[in-house]
Amino acid sequence: MSEEKQNNDGMDLDVQDGDSGFVSVIVPTSIPTTVVVHPLVLLSTVDHYNRVAKDTKKRVVGILLGSTSKGTVDITNSYAVPFEEDERNSDIWFLDHNYHENMWSMFKKVNARERVIGWYSTGPNVKGNDLAIHSLIRRYCKHPVLVIIDIDQPIGLPTKAYITQQEANEDGTSSEKFQHLPCMIGALEAEEVGVEHLLRDIKDTNISSLATSINLKITGIKSLIERLKEMHQYFEEVAKGTLPINHTIINHTQEIFNLLPNFNDETLVRAFDIKTNDHLLAVYLSSLIRSVIALHNLINNKIENQDLYEDKKRVEKKDEKQPDKGEQKPEDKKAVSYTHLRAHETPEH
Repeated sequence: MSEEKQNNDGMDLDVQDGDSGFVSVIVPTSIPTTVVVHPLVLLSTVDHYNRVAKDTKKRVVGILLGSTSKGTVDITNSYAVPFEEDERNSDIWFLDHNYHENMWSMFKKVNARERVIGWYSTGPNVKGNDLAIHSLIRRYCKHPVLVIIDIDQPIGLPTKAYITQQEANEDGTSSEKFQHLPCMIGALEAEEVGVEHLLRDIKDTNISSLATSINLKITGIKSLIERLKEMHQYFEEVAKGTLPINHTIINHTQEIFNLLPNFNDETLVRAFDIKTNDHLLAVYLSSLIRSVIALHNLINNKIENQDLYEDKKRVEKKDEKQPDKGEQKPEDKKAVSYTHLRAHETPEH
């Protein structure tokens, strides 16, 4: 016996009961447009990879839990699922969906708001059997998302999100293909506090805020260079005919070029020069003030050491002038000797 209902949040409520028991599944009717990955999912994925596939070429697969609201998918939790695949033949793979169903039934008791919204893989790229795995996950979610988490990503975001869509081929047929979705890292207030506590053990407190800011800018520039290389590689593949033309990518690239400043305008160039000179002047004055303060501290340190040295010498001279109490003065010694001699003198008569 099955029944479908529509709730107030624009979600389909599928209720099934029978010999197998009562199962309630809520799936969003809207197609996801943005994916937000929370830090707990990243930590769980890294732990899963280190336990199962560290120092190997294998990848790990798991289920993503969360909620969907107005096209935005919030991935707040996840759990690992046993997965095996043949490295030579991608069509041979195994995903223990019975284990997944048992885990999902337990997670549902802990937090009823979290739903199955997709699955994750450590990729680092989309593989040939991912469409088949995606179709299996669709049994538990109407519009599942695939999030590829690159464990060894040195620069930029380690996550990539995908959803499947039907695309028409040149011969008139249609096929299911992965489409990229905007992906970002988000966190709740409690998660931010936990991440800050974790970063305290990693962050070097000896590095100043200026050095940290410069390192972040360097990392951002390196990430930009990597994205430009990807764009260059894509357009080369399109020019060779290896990849089909994607008008969406071309439109986005054109928007990027339209947003670039026109350096042929003298007014704009002069404004950039003035801004750069202002920044360099601030840096120069900061360095100069820092040097003056360092010299000032050095002089004060030398004056303080000289005063301490003079005080020590003064105390030593004072100790030399004051003899010990048990020791007699030279005049007293002479008086004692004279009295002793007079006592031993004998009278003449």
